[in-house]
Amino acid sequence: MRRQAEQDAATPGPVTADDLDRAVQLALAALRDAPPEAWDANAGTLEWDCWETVEHLADDLFAYAAQLGPRKPPLDDEVPFVWESRRPGGPSNAIHANRSAGPAGLLQVLEASGALLIAMVRTTPETVRAYHGFGISDPEGFAAMGVVETLVHTYDLADGLGLGKGPDSAWSPPADVCARVLHRLFPDVPSGHEPWPTLLWATGRGELPGHDRRASWRWYGEPRG
Repeated sequence: MRRQAEQDAATPGPVTADDLDRAVQLALAALRDAPPEAWDANAGTLEWDCWETVEHLADDLFAYAAQLGPRKPPLDDEVPFVWESRRPGGPSNAIHANRSAGPAGLLQVLEASGALLIAMVRTTPETVRAYHGFGISDPEGFAAMGVVETLVHTYDLADGLGLGKGPDSAWSPPADVCARVLHRLFPDVPSGHEPWPTLLWATGRGELPGHDRRASWRWYGEPRG
């Protein structure tokens, strides 16, 4: 019984559409507090401004939904949308928000893109597989990727938008959601640390006691057997 309890504690459970929905809604709530004049500032250490970073996040969520969309999802490449950058050095996106709609419109684009992925994860059979550059994945994997993108880019945005950084940040996502995406996508990370700092370390954004800061990183999208 004790061994089973230890195994259960080490396996936080699958990442679900509800986890993604929760992450997106929490991100939206945090970002709505940003002052309108702050959106042209860089998002944390990224080379993109905060507006572009939200477009990039919305584009990620849209693209993951699109990968699961065809009756026979591609296993060797991405669905061939045209991704374009609006300026040299900016993110290459298929999704761009209308600037005249302001920050409220930008966040609506983010919410709509998140809703597409949430719906696809809810309705796609768990046996379906689709291509991603970090490993052919299943609906749970794409949900986990969407959660990671949402959590870490909202961290970048909170810094750039003046919502605080580190322990003073307005952005501190739920530990249980962080634990589930770490288990699903980052089997190589060290154990024994709090989930959110570990996720920041895993994505090259933070420090972890006893471990060098990551200069490069990736996740592993393949289903874990």
